[in-house]
Amino acid sequence: MHFATSPAVGRSSLRYLPIASTIGQTITTARSLRRSTEIFMESDASARFAELMRAVSATSGRSPAPVDRWNPPDCGEIDIRIDRDGTWFHEGAPIRRMPLIRLFASVLDRRAGRYVLVTPAEMLSITVEDAPFLAVEMASETDESGVRGLVFRTNLDELVRCDAAHPLRFDREAAGGGLRPYIRVRRDLWARLTRSVALELAELVEEQTVKGEGVLGVASGGAFFAMAPATLLDEPT
Repeated sequence: MHFATSPAVGRSSLRYLPIASTIGQTITTARSLRRSTEIFMESDASARFAELMRAVSATSGRSPAPVDRWNPPDCGEIDIRIDRDGTWFHEGAPIRRMPLIRLFASVLDRRAGRYVLVTPAEMLSITVEDAPFLAVEMASETDESGVRGLVFRTNLDELVRCDAAHPLRFDREAAGGGLRPYIRVRRDLWARLTRSVALELAELVEEQTVKGEGVLGVASGGAFFAMAPATLLDEPT
């Protein structure tokens, strides 16, 4: 499987340089990220999972900025929006330069219900229509002790291992709709699973007993993430 890179953005990207310069050292080059995503070309599930784990380990030292340690002044809003499909916009125009998007994402945080870009010098609110990230691929493996582990790749090529620290959640859509699954990427930042990944996850749904009640959910990393009462299966369709 090949992951295409986004085309370079035009001169309008220059307007972002004042913010970008304060955190320029945090970005990983697009070339190294492409190399890290070549692991998904493996056809064997075990080898694929092992490569995913190695890629996670290789990201040490290139993690997002420590925004939780920064408490800069609130400088209002900036006209940046992340739409439901994960596309970033500035002043209504899509940002097409992927390294720039990753740079902004590395300083993204959520505080008091607001999505903000945080640097040591300032904090600026942005608009997020749903979740700031998408989970676009999933790998699954069971270790020798029988514990399943799931790893998700986001649309920004971050690898997230699903466990108690990075749980799944399931939101019910309005008007009796279905469930929308999300995985926590870090802090209060979540990735919504794309339709294809959600369908893969649905194949792993199982029933467990929680507090004496049957519950449907997904197990990963030694944790169980409930999605609905097991009685849901008995409801008429």
